[in-house]
Amino acid sequence: MIQSGAARITSQLHTPAVPTNLAPYIDHTLLKPEVSLEDLKKICQEAKQFNFKSVCVNPDNVAFCARELKDTSVGVTAVIGFPLGATTSRVKAFETDEALNKGASEIDMVINVGALKDKDYAAVLEDIQQVVRAAHGKIVKVILETGLLNETQKIVGCALAKAAGAHFVKTSTGFGKGGATLDDIQLMRQVVGGEMGVKASGGIRDTETALKMISAGATRIGASASVAIVKGESAPGTGY
Repeated sequence: MIQSGAARITSQLHTPAVPTNLAPYIDHTLLKPEVSLEDLKKICQEAKQFNFKSVCVNPDNVAFCARELKDTSVGVTAVIGFPLGATTSRVKAFETDEALNKGASEIDMVINVGALKDKDYAAVLEDIQQVVRAAHGKIVKVILETGLLNETQKIVGCALAKAAGAHFVKTSTGFGKGGATLDDIQLMRQVVGGEMGVKASGGIRDTETALKMISAGATRIGASASVAIVKGESAPGTGY
């Protein structure tokens, strides 16, 4: 289904239908520390205009975005343990509970990268499980920060996220080293199979790159350049 969906989008790349087809893949993202209420209002207006899947924001901004998006189909994704993943599991669980109470519909948590690299797999598994339990069935995406991992660590991270009951694995925070690559998306899809989603994030700033990620197995795109992507344009700059 992923390949056929990507083929359908690719075949319509030069038609007006492109924004409608790409938008449901996108979490419209604004995670900079200096964001203002005007910035948040703008991304919510854009999310409503283009019908993105969600806006992705820091926990303190969830309540505002939930009010702005009330009675729409656009969700609110909260990032947890962001951007380092080095807070304790109890804190991540509490942060998840707070975000959901404020109106979040999905959770993007950062994995404990240090524990994964130290092969403390029990700690990584428990860390993810605590967030999954706190989410009470809401979608949980596990950010691996793939730019910091070797292939074996990426495979193990995906397997642990799946074992913990998470719903997605995700490439990057956009604040670490590197971003989404086609090789990583293909690897992650191979490990998790068809039972989980794969979110490509970090450095996706044009339509062509987004389509390639979908063709490689991504079922969600995290981007701040979402408007350019659905318009078939390329956004200047780098990063998320």
